[in-house]
Amino acid sequence: MRILVTGAAGYIGSVLVRQLLTAGHGVTGLDNLSFGGEGLLGVFVHPEFRFVRGDVRDAAAVDRALEDCAGVIHLAAIVGDPACRAEPELARAVNLDAALALHKAALARPGMERFVFASTCSNYGRSDDGDVVMNESSPLRPLSLYAKTKVEVERAMLAAPDAGPATTILRFATVYGVSPRMRFDLTVNDFTREVALGEELHVFGEQFWRPYCHVEDLARACGAVIDAREDCVRSQVFGVGDTDENYQKRAIAEEILRQVPDARIRRVQRDEDPRDYRVDFSKIRDALGFRITRRMPDGVREVRELVQSGVISDPRAPIYSNT
Repeated sequence: MRILVTGAAGYIGSVLVRQLLTAGHGVTGLDNLSFGGEGLLGVFVHPEFRFVRGDVRDAAAVDRALEDCAGVIHLAAIVGDPACRAEPELARAVNLDAALALHKAALARPGMERFVFASTCSNYGRSDDGDVVMNESSPLRPLSLYAKTKVEVERAMLAAPDAGPATTILRFATVYGVSPRMRFDLTVNDFTREVALGEELHVFGEQFWRPYCHVEDLARACGAVIDAREDCVRSQVFGVGDTDENYQKRAIAEEILRQVPDARIRRVQRDEDPRDYRVDFSKIRDALGFRITRRMPDGVREVRELVQSGVISDPRAPIYSNT
């Protein structure tokens, strides 16, 4: 089928577009190119790729992008707590209003079969009991504006009439790894970049837990939903990650030390963090047969090698951050 990927030039989108084309799907990419379009250079001339430059808030651009599409994977968003705090009105307009408008437009589109919404495990907020592992049935306690908009969209989409295209919610773990549109404002990538550049790494609140997942695997989960039987994914919520890939920040620092024994790491005590949770990802494994292909140490290795190679001339350049 032809699939619309919003945020196609982004960190996850630029990986996903390549995977979908390789799998034989046609892809339409919608992106406003706020972080540039270099992530699409490798696919731009592919015969099954079509690009629409536009904003997800623009109904006319969305209408053009939906043409001939049978599926939508909605990634476009103001991503992360800092970016949403910096521009809260924009975050609500993009992450909430535009997402619901896109879903409504897709539901009304003839021939539409699938709608995949990229949400976040940040929706779980902070666990009151360190022994509790969250899953898709756990209560949602969004603490940031970013998570609050995602939760509101989830609830509205799942409450929509259960007819027409099958809607699926994917709650992504914290992402890392190398992408055509590289980001270094992510925990694993940021920690690794600092050490690879020979800087002292400051680790704040090393005791806090979070699940992590490679960008290639998050993208693969979107494709898995598109290719799955409809009855397996309709009106379903799946966390995307691996239960064994829940880490405290100290574990990431320790892995960096294993790979770079002379790394300088300073741990800074912090007793409060808005997010502290672990997640059980067995549902997506059992229902879709989804398993990750890379683990956190692999991400540290590839990001370290990327920075040290000089392929990116200035890893601190603002273009590699969402804020």
